[in-house]
Amino acid sequence: MSNILLIEPFFGGSHQQWAEGWKKHSRHKIHLLTLSAHHWKWRMHGGAVTLAEQFLTMDLEPDWIVASDMLDLSVFLALTRPKSNGTPIAVYFHENQLTYPWSTTEEDPGKQQDNHYKFINYTTALAADKCLFNSDYHRSSFLEALPLFLKKFPDHRNIETIASIEQKSEILPLGMDLSAHDAFAKGDKKHINRPPVLLWNHRWEYDKNPNAFFHALFELKNQGMAFQLIVLGEELQKSPSIFEEAKQRLRDEIIHWGYCERRADYSQWLWMADILPVTSNQDFFGGSIIEAVYCDTIPLLPHRLAYPEHFPNHPEFYYHSDEEFLTKLSQLIKGFDAQRPINTQHLVSRYDWCTLISRYDGLFS
Repeated sequence: MSNILLIEPFFGGSHQQWAEGWKKHSRHKIHLLTLSAHHWKWRMHGGAVTLAEQFLTMDLEPDWIVASDMLDLSVFLALTRPKSNGTPIAVYFHENQLTYPWSTTEEDPGKQQDNHYKFINYTTALAADKCLFNSDYHRSSFLEALPLFLKKFPDHRNIETIASIEQKSEILPLGMDLSAHDAFAKGDKKHINRPPVLLWNHRWEYDKNPNAFFHALFELKNQGMAFQLIVLGEELQKSPSIFEEAKQRLRDEIIHWGYCERRADYSQWLWMADILPVTSNQDFFGGSIIEAVYCDTIPLLPHRLAYPEHFPNHPEFYYHSDEEFLTKLSQLIKGFDAQRPINTQHLVSRYDWCTLISRYDGLFS
């Protein structure tokens, strides 16, 4: 059994669920060192200093240190040399700033970049002994973005360092507590006499492309299509205005609107849903998609990002253009009774902790 220090500067949401899930299921001893999930930019800049101070006071000599991509690992290691020297280090990339789409609400959107946070991800990958990515799409897109990023600088661009990052990079899918949803299953949904229920269960942010999602629903409503709607996910301070518009225009279709404080409530709404139309522009893994599909919901996904890795043998789940998205969604709703018998849970059960934990623990034995 190994002692593993798991460092998470942004301990909230999927990062927190992942860390706690690994600790709960692992045969190793996982020690969490965290900061609250606020001020993500400051966490990437200053979190390493605070966490280094805390680590130096801990009565712990870990066999492994595992940090999330939100940590400036090079700063952390520099400040903890007396204690961390010689300890193998892994970094787990939930996301990365090199390929994360730029928000129009950020400062200086015209430049479409913020090199500080990209460079932290780059040097963190350099400093680690293992670089773990939650999907092959994530790994490949990060490595492909590095040359273009480094070539922006005036000299000593160190392009050759990318090869060393690639050599120590591995795919380690996101572990999820999917079986926890089983307690709230409603049984077979295909014989329920009601219109199909569409689902949104993502963050209320620009990168999830809510404009395309809701405008498609507006069009289907104008065509007289009958459907119901569940909107879950966390509303943020600067959530896109389309959510308020949709709340009014789709008020007759909405059966739930807003964030669920209790996981049990969230799970129950997932089981009630029938169709998951997805329009996201960013998903390095797509945990919300995996949860919904586990709860027997039919996905309709863009054929890009990490999604093709999840369902490689189901072309019916994908669309390749906005026009095809609207057409396929319309067909799903019209042919709902014929589509409903499909069972989707088995397609994603490999991401449950009970299946993945041996792979995690084996890496850090």
